[in-house]
Amino acid sequence: MTSPVPAHQTSSPDLHAAPEAFKPGLVARLSAEAFGTLFLVIAGLGVPLFTIPQSNPLPASLAAGLAVTAAMLAFAYISGGHFNPAVTLGNAIAGRIRLPEAAAYLGAQLVGAIAGTLALFGVLRTVPKIEDTRAAFDTVTAGFGEHSIIQAPMAGVLLVEVLGAALLVAVFLGTTAARNTNKAAAPFAVGLTLAVLLQLGQAVGNTPFNPARATASAIFSNTWSLEQLWLFWVAPLVGAAIAGLVFRGFAETPAVPARTHAGNDSTLDSDDDGLDNDDLGADDLDSDDLDPAQQPSARAADPRTPAAQPKSDGGDAVNDDARDFFDGKRGQ
Repeated sequence: MTSPVPAHQTSSPDLHAAPEAFKPGLVARLSAEAFGTLFLVIAGLGVPLFTIPQSNPLPASLAAGLAVTAAMLAFAYISGGHFNPAVTLGNAIAGRIRLPEAAAYLGAQLVGAIAGTLALFGVLRTVPKIEDTRAAFDTVTAGFGEHSIIQAPMAGVLLVEVLGAALLVAVFLGTTAARNTNKAAAPFAVGLTLAVLLQLGQAVGNTPFNPARATASAIFSNTWSLEQLWLFWVAPLVGAAIAGLVFRGFAETPAVPARTHAGNDSTLDSDDDGLDNDDLGADDLDSDDLDPAQQPSARAADPRTPAAQPKSDGGDAVNDDARDFFDGKRGQ
């Protein structure tokens, strides 16, 4: 007669590790970022290039928002679905991506944006009624002063870019947070946010809230756009940094181990600190739960006490390059 299998043996550690088995390599993530950014640029610049934005601006902003939604649904499980250097910086400050990988993401996004704009430039060259292709790109390129539709000064455009990028990154970080139970709606929230912000940005100065897209359109426009390009890098990155720092402040709380009693191994699991049940042992018992005279012997006698080791998975890990850098721990 065979003995019944104990209940605690029915779950294998391999089963818990199965969801983590798929971890795309850096090349796959960079390819997803480049292709998603290409899609965003083709939709965000292509629609207004072949329409009249002044008379019907909604389709252009809506097209860009829907492109972001579609790209996130298709590629976010591979790379996280940034498609924007500002979003990548916000994730780096929030501790979700390491700084070297963030730099690689930025390069991939620039490559995708330039490739998409080059394709649009080639299409425009085939249209016989468009004699000056660079002048056509001027109508969709970000600018301020005399190059703004409403003649908005530099200060006004800068404030709009900072505010818009901060809101966009905040929505991205909030909807993709580990504790958010509505993460499946993140692509729609981010896409709709971008569509609304672009509706505002078009009237002010074609502000894209995306340095990669601003760079790509400036390259194929007249020389004035390159002279003003600095603003559309500085402003959105400042906004992204603000959103990332605020998110670190209110979304990440220190891990507090749950009170446990003798014979009970349950502890508090936290997604944000990179620790799970296996990372906490007898050393995490509350001092109030043990008799003072028994505390030293209880700790020494418990063979299950492992050294607590925080995870480092390149995502929401506690100890990684990005967190150490922005927390001022580098070199300590």
